[in-house]
Amino acid sequence: MSDKLTAYLSVGSTYSFLTALRLRDLIEQHSIDLTIVPISIRSIMKEMNNIPFPPEKASKVNYMWRDIERRAELYGLPKLKAPVPYPLKEFDRANLVGVVLNARGLFLNYFEATYRAWFLDGIEAGSDENLRQSMGVLGLDWVEIREKAFSEEIRLIYEANTNRARDLGIFGVPSFIVENEIFWGDDRLEDAIAFSSRHL
Repeated sequence: MSDKLTAYLSVGSTYSFLTALRLRDLIEQHSIDLTIVPISIRSIMKEMNNIPFPPEKASKVNYMWRDIERRAELYGLPKLKAPVPYPLKEFDRANLVGVVLNARGLFLNYFEATYRAWFLDGIEAGSDENLRQSMGVLGLDWVEIREKAFSEEIRLIYEANTNRARDLGIFGVPSFIVENEIFWGDDRLEDAIAFSSRHL
């Protein structure tokens, strides 16, 4: 029996770069039964008046980029092109595409492709260039995906996912849930996996 883990994810979080490039390997290594829920963490954070890395707090922003660089090196991930374009201009666009691909079992492929284009090539997630490149990596037709992503059906799923996250008390991403326990942040991913293994 596989361990169960639910990941609430949102393209646009800077630290999610680390998760995007290592989540697949970890779930395969630990035989995790993973459920992914793409959400708008920006909506939730706005409601909490939470702006984590505003431009006027330069020292905090600089620390964030250096911290991500250090952690990427620690995990043996590629060196990012910091600072990358942030915050995203097309946040919802990036995540609506994620909802479509999640329904097709391709979210992790997209998550990694869009973050690689964003953090390694400097091509902002949610932009036409990033989305075209990411769909090319996945072998998908961007025009077909775009038409589906901006439909009312997908918007309603996105909103329902976000409401579900809000009701659970999720306030940041990546967040991982095991039973009723929330583990927030890429640096808590291994903790969530270990907890899941102990509570089969």
